[in-house]
Amino acid sequence: MTVFEVRPVGKISSTEEGTCIKLERQYIPALTALDGFSHINVIWWFSEFDYEEARTVLETEQPYKKAPADMGIFATRSPIRPNPVALTVSEVIGIDYENGVIDIAYTDADDGSPVLDIKPYTPSLDRVEDPHVPDWCGHWPKSLEGAAQFDWEDEFNF
Repeated sequence: MTVFEVRPVGKISSTEEGTCIKLERQYIPALTALDGFSHINVIWWFSEFDYEEARTVLETEQPYKKAPADMGIFATRSPIRPNPVALTVSEVIGIDYENGVIDIAYTDADDGSPVLDIKPYTPSLDRVEDPHVPDWCGHWPKSLEGAAQFDWEDEFNF
């Protein structure tokens, strides 16, 4: 078996003042030329779900109210998965290049969650013009901006 070594490049900081990514000092040079991108793809670790039992769950009972009765983990956005890796698109509010801090508008990562990598969001690689989704989630918002106003509480069974 191949062994992978993943090193966090920083962590999420969520306070009453806002949300940001604080980079480890050695990764600050990686911010060079990130300015001008309105959004970033943040790859982070669901650290609170990194335990052996969670990594063995491959199916779950209806996590979304209108979803099928049983779903495979790969058909969900659940933090419980074989590798608790997460991906969130975040709007960049500002970048402090000297201190290695990226202020972001939102993330679903918890305070202190390890950030594994950051990639610029580029529509030519990250946007799909006409995506298709199952009927049970077809009424969900079509964009990140629309999702901010959507009543997500009414969608989940937990």
